[in-house]
Amino acid sequence: MGSVALRNIRKSYGAVEVLHGIDLDISDGEFTVLVGPSGCGKSTLLRSIAGLETISGGEIVLDGTVINRLQPKERNIAMVFQNYALYPHMDVAKNMAFSLRLAKESKEEIARKVNAAAEILDLVPLLERFPRQLSGGQRQRVAMGRAIVRDPEVFLFDEPLSNLDAKLRVQMRAEIKELHQRLKTTTIYVTHDQIEAMTMADKIVVMRGGHVEQIGSPLELYDNPANVFVAGFIGSPAMNFLPAKASADGLRTASGVILGAPGTQLKNGHDIIAGFRPEDLRLADTGIPAKIVVIEPTGAETEMVLRTPDGTVTLTTRDRIPHAPGDQVHLSIVPGKMHCFDAATEVALGQVGTAS
Repeated sequence: MGSVALRNIRKSYGAVEVLHGIDLDISDGEFTVLVGPSGCGKSTLLRSIAGLETISGGEIVLDGTVINRLQPKERNIAMVFQNYALYPHMDVAKNMAFSLRLAKESKEEIARKVNAAAEILDLVPLLERFPRQLSGGQRQRVAMGRAIVRDPEVFLFDEPLSNLDAKLRVQMRAEIKELHQRLKTTTIYVTHDQIEAMTMADKIVVMRGGHVEQIGSPLELYDNPANVFVAGFIGSPAMNFLPAKASADGLRTASGVILGAPGTQLKNGHDIIAGFRPEDLRLADTGIPAKIVVIEPTGAETEMVLRTPDGTVTLTTRDRIPHAPGDQVHLSIVPGKMHCFDAATEVALGQVGTAS
């Protein structure tokens, strides 16, 4: 079992509090991703779970046992670091076996565990090589192997792919997810890359400024963001936002453009932020007037940046675009795909139907 419960976790450095009462439940076998911008507290939270940081308040519970006072080596948690943290003077086999030798396990048991992990990670041909002889992806697999041999209750990953190039990141993403599906070990993974979070997680925890903004599955956060921050952070390209006001004839922008019909929860004069995803924006004969600024074909999709009277928006489409930068066009929002957020609090008010 490897369930983890965080209860009112606080962490301060002197007078500066960086974690403000974090509550989180992670089920046994779940792949949970902590995501947020740099400085939001996600790595501090991960290091606190590992025992590398001493929390200022709250409880860390592993399978019903409070582990606050346990040393890192006593927590049965294995951590994979961003910089791999391999010993340069040891070959792959010795790097993977290091923690087992410290635990004074037998040579036979160490060999069995190292070989089993090497088989899983396709490292058998590399066991006699040194870290300097390995690629970035191979080093990362060695770091993962060193964690696997310990057979921990929980794996912790601290931005493990950030030092890899784009193509290798995609490959390693799939390898880590496949590894989790095979081992079914509880995994807590930290990243600032929301694409990693969306593609890998069973559950995403979005953090900002030491607070949890929203917890949910990738599609729950994508389809029903709790506030403007989550809506803008989850999804690439990011959600479009335009300021508007509820009126009798619809959601009206400052320039007078009608975006859609307000829901019943909106009163006339209510200042809102209208949000809509780039894939939910369409070229149309009438609607929101816009000027094309940039067209970026990527092959399967085309991304367009357009300037409206009320702000810049992004559109993505799989259609071929018969336009050029500088062209004047009109835009419409797919019915049922517009989100409303209170302009003062930035909290979600729900979705509203859009004008056709």
